[in-house]
Amino acid sequence: MNDHRPPLPDLSAPLGRRPRVLVTGAGGPSGVCFLRALAGSCDLFAGDIDPNAAGLYLLPLQRRWLLPRGDAPEYTDALLRLCRRLEADVLVPTVDSELVPLARAADAFAEAGVRVLVSAPRALERCLDKYELVQTCRDAVRVPHTVLLEEGTASAFAAGLPAVAKPRHGSGSRGIVTVDTPDAADSLPHDGTYLLQELLPGTEYSVDVLVGPDGTACAAVPRSRDKTDSGIVVACHIMDRPDLSRLAVDVAAALGLRGICNVQVRGDREGRPALLEVNPRPPGGMSLTVAAGVAMPQWAVAGLLGERLPRHIAHRELSAVRHWEDVVLAPDGLGTVAGRA
Repeated sequence: MNDHRPPLPDLSAPLGRRPRVLVTGAGGPSGVCFLRALAGSCDLFAGDIDPNAAGLYLLPLQRRWLLPRGDAPEYTDALLRLCRRLEADVLVPTVDSELVPLARAADAFAEAGVRVLVSAPRALERCLDKYELVQTCRDAVRVPHTVLLEEGTASAFAAGLPAVAKPRHGSGSRGIVTVDTPDAADSLPHDGTYLLQELLPGTEYSVDVLVGPDGTACAAVPRSRDKTDSGIVVACHIMDRPDLSRLAVDVAAALGLRGICNVQVRGDREGRPALLEVNPRPPGGMSLTVAAGVAMPQWAVAGLLGERLPRHIAHRELSAVRHWEDVVLAPDGLGTVAGRA
């Protein structure tokens, strides 16, 4: 494939100085990836609910902050006050529970001069409701046959058994079970909170997508999920698969997503790729996309600051494994932060 890529953006150019960027979820891999990718080009601050979050300790003491939980009623007000105190230009949320509250408060942040890397509330709601996700994308891409779990659903399921039952809302693999017989679904809720979905037995892929503020996707980087640990990929191949890239871009467009998102895809019984789920935030495996030559953190921040993004950013194929890395501190260094939001 064409390995030509545009030079990285100069993040100091739009403001005439280095932008001040606050990254939340500093204990997670996507937060760590953002902090590492932007080091040297931005004035960085990190936040997390846990004083022992590893990403906090990539920065000096005065740049580490404790945050409320993303689903706490006071979260957005506390974060807005912190952004004002830090004179932040950009806020990068990386935790699911933060997304909708921050999206709903985006105008208040904008009035304070803070650009938030988040999609519109309606787009997020479509992603976080697995049934609505399928309904929204069914005319754009191949989606698994999906129905709400009600009395008699399993015995009449058109895609046949075994099938997958999963909560309509929620992330990760929590609550997901395989339904091999109609009786296996009897113990599950039949009140519209669970859905029954066609089993996709094929290879699983993950596609990181970068969408500019104008809705144009300029990169879609697919990888195989060869090995995972707690839902995070630890071994993969990044590949040139235009079919997977197109599917992910079409999904992002159908949902109306902006910024960085992750589209999970799995092969059906005939090997055709079908939509599995969407993470409407920077994903845990984004460092692999950066390694493949697509610096999504830099480009996402540049787009928020008003820079025009390239029409297309190519990636290179590679394979990777991931491992732990230590941050070594002084004896009294752990648990020390600048303050609480």
